[in-house]
Amino acid sequence: MKLLFLANRTPYPPYRGDKLKIYNLARQLSAHHELHLLTFAQSEEDERHIPELKKYFTEVHLVPLPFKHSLWQCVLGLFSPKPFQVSYFHAKAMQQKLQEWIQIHQYDAVHIQHIRMAPYMQSYTHIPRILDLPDAFSLYWQRRVEQSNNFIQKIALQWEQRRLYAYESIISQFPLTLVCSEEDLSYLQQKHPDARIALLPNGVDLDTFRPREHNYTIEDTVLFTGNMDYAPNVDAVVYFVHEIFPEIRKRRPGVKFIIAGQRPVDKVKALASEDITITGFVQDLVDVYHQASVVVSPLRFGAGTQNKVLEAMALGIPVVCSHIGFKGLGIQSGEGAFLATNKDEFVAQVTQLLADQSLRREMGSQGIQQIEERFGWTIIAQRLEGYFQQVAHQAPVSDKHPETQGL
Repeated sequence: MKLLFLANRTPYPPYRGDKLKIYNLARQLSAHHELHLLTFAQSEEDERHIPELKKYFTEVHLVPLPFKHSLWQCVLGLFSPKPFQVSYFHAKAMQQKLQEWIQIHQYDAVHIQHIRMAPYMQSYTHIPRILDLPDAFSLYWQRRVEQSNNFIQKIALQWEQRRLYAYESIISQFPLTLVCSEEDLSYLQQKHPDARIALLPNGVDLDTFRPREHNYTIEDTVLFTGNMDYAPNVDAVVYFVHEIFPEIRKRRPGVKFIIAGQRPVDKVKALASEDITITGFVQDLVDVYHQASVVVSPLRFGAGTQNKVLEAMALGIPVVCSHIGFKGLGIQSGEGAFLATNKDEFVAQVTQLLADQSLRREMGSQGIQQIEERFGWTIIAQRLEGYFQQVAHQAPVSDKHPETQGL
């Protein structure tokens, strides 16, 4: 098949969720299909990654998207019902290049990443299209509103959330919309019953995050990973340090907390202390994971499936996480990850794991099994290939592991 990927960000380097997903899907699909990539360049650094992208995409074109242009589009967006998320990524150059490619190429299907890119393919109803959402964005913003304690910020967040919820109905205009968790799937099916929605989980690169002998004797290190300028991650570590970590230290006085991730904002840097390490960018995240006794994901808002949880489980490291991220796993609490629904449960689960080496080993083993059976990128790409075939042939869409060819 000849497939076009229309992405909101250059999918390299694969250090964040939206980039990571497109890059790894392309690695798998390129062996059997001709892939084209049309995306934005938000910096000169993005342009330097074209050679790496051409390993998997036959055609690559990056449309410049300067920050000043996006800022002006958001100003204009004040007078539009569109969410700022969509206005930010509006560019005539993207529309023109897309139209050019569609006239030149006969695409069997188009993969549209994120609701931000949906307007570009909205009118091309004659082309098989899949809209792939990282999460139910209106749900994500609803949770941001609920967690905000700043009155002015809360008003602004509510404004954007209402716009997103109204605009989200655009998914009904696409042959198929994909989400990565059962929670997001149920939410969107309830809010937009006319839309055709199916599940495409996030995955793990099992070449990078392959199981090796983890040192389960480490009993004093708690780890959080993620991009540390991402609002849900910032809120999560601040909440953990202020509310949860002190209670854990009362029970385990020698415990250390590592916050590993690129671009830490000042609010995160301010958390550093004798017992709390802020690493900034880490070249080899696997080594950091293997320093941990327990990985935590105490997110209070967000949606979808958290890569930090999948990666830790793939390496055999037990996880304690909030319902955000856990519901997307489709597992029972204790099968590689514990679900903690409140502060007390978080403290109890982390403390129990720190105190029990055999439990850490058992949880790690179960996590590896879950990931290898369900979350490898080869399996995820096969599932996407099946969806491409279904929309290309206008077949009824099923999310129960569709039959595939090639992969």
